[in-house]
Amino acid sequence: MTMKTTMHTPIKLLVIISFLCSFSANSQWYETQGHARTNGISVEVARSQAMENALKKALLVSGASVSSVQQVVNGLLTQDEISIRASGSVNSIELVDEVHSNNLITVTIRVDIFPQEEKCFAVNFKKSLVLTRSHLIHREQANIGEIYGIDKAIMSKLSEQLTQHSTFTKTTSILNNKTEFSRLNNSLASDEIAQLTQSLSERTDSQYVMFSEITNTSFDTQATNSWLFWQQGIYPRNFAMSFYLYNGLNGELVWQENYQDSAPWTFNKRKKVDVDGSAFWQSDYGVMLNDMIDRVTKDIDENIMCELSRGKIIQVQGNQVTINLGRDHGLKIGDAFSLLHLTNFTNNSGKSYTGFNLSPYKVKITKLTRQTAIAVTPDGRLFGNIQIDDLAVRYEN
Repeated sequence: MTMKTTMHTPIKLLVIISFLCSFSANSQWYETQGHARTNGISVEVARSQAMENALKKALLVSGASVSSVQQVVNGLLTQDEISIRASGSVNSIELVDEVHSNNLITVTIRVDIFPQEEKCFAVNFKKSLVLTRSHLIHREQANIGEIYGIDKAIMSKLSEQLTQHSTFTKTTSILNNKTEFSRLNNSLASDEIAQLTQSLSERTDSQYVMFSEITNTSFDTQATNSWLFWQQGIYPRNFAMSFYLYNGLNGELVWQENYQDSAPWTFNKRKKVDVDGSAFWQSDYGVMLNDMIDRVTKDIDENIMCELSRGKIIQVQGNQVTINLGRDHGLKIGDAFSLLHLTNFTNNSGKSYTGFNLSPYKVKITKLTRQTAIAVTPDGRLFGNIQIDDLAVRYEN
C-alpha cells in the first residue's frame, strides 16, 4: 500500500539549550524514513509514531538535537510546537510513501527545514575554512604609502588570528592569487559566485570559503582637531572592509558583515610603507586594523559555530567510509555520524530541488588521522546507495 499526501503547516521549534549565533537564511530539504509496529495499537497511532520517528531523524541531521516531538495524528502534525535544542521552522512536510508490511508501517517524509537567526545548540567540531585574498576596490586610495599589498597582508593576519584563537574553525588560506569574486559580486552574479565557491571548496577540501573586499583606505580631508595631530600634519586614515562567508557545499551565502574605522597615519606621506613589517602593525593604524581583525575573528566563530559539522565521503569500502574530517577538526574515536546521500527531486508543481536523502546507516569513528577519519557501521551492514562525495553529518545523542 502506498499513499501520498502533502502538509504545509509551519511548525515552530522551541529552544531548550542554546548558545547565541546567527544561522544561514536558506532552507534545506531532507528525505527520511520512519518505522513503527502495529502490535496492539491502531494503524493511525502507528502511522503517527512512524511520522514522529522520521521527523526526529530529519531534525537531528539538520542540526537540531531533539528532546521531544509532540503527537502526530492521522499523518498530519496537529500540534504546533516541537521541543528541540535548536531554533527554526519546518516550512513543510510531505508524506511521500506509506508502506504496510506484516506488522510494520514504514513512512517516507520530505521535510523543508528553515533555520532562524536566533540561538542554537553549539557543537564541538571545528569547521574547515579557506580564506581568499581580499580585493582593493579603490586602488588609487592606496597611493599614499603605496600600501597596495594590504589586500594580502590583512588576510594573512586574519589567518594567523583564526589559527591561534578561533574555537570553531580550522583555517587555511590561498593568498598569492586573487579570485574573480569581486567582479562577480559587483555584477550580482550569484550563480557564478556559487560555482566559484564550490570549486574552491573542492580544491581545498574546505567546508566554508571566505571572500572579502577592502572598500576604503582614504584620508580624511582635514585633520581631526580632537586628536591634536593637526599641528604635526598627521591625518586620520580610514579603513573599511566587507566579509562574505559561503557554504562550500552549495555555494550559499552564510554570513556577511561590513567593518569600518579610522586611525592616525603616522608615516611620511611620501614614504613607501611595508604592510608586512612590524613598524606598520605597531603603528596607530596597524593597531586599529588588529582590533578590527579581533572583531572579525569573534564574529566568524559566532556565525560558524552553529553550522552543521559535515564531512565529505572520500572513500567507500565494504561497511566503512573515509571522510575528510579528522583529529584537527576535533573528531574522537567513537563519534557517531549519519550519512546523507545527495539527491534531486521534483515537487508536484514540477519545480526541481536539491536535497539530502538520509541513509538508514549510522557509522562510528574507529580510526583517525589529522585530516581524515574512518567510520564503520557497528552491525557490519554493507552500504546501499552511499557514494563518494556524499556527506557524513555529526549528530547529538
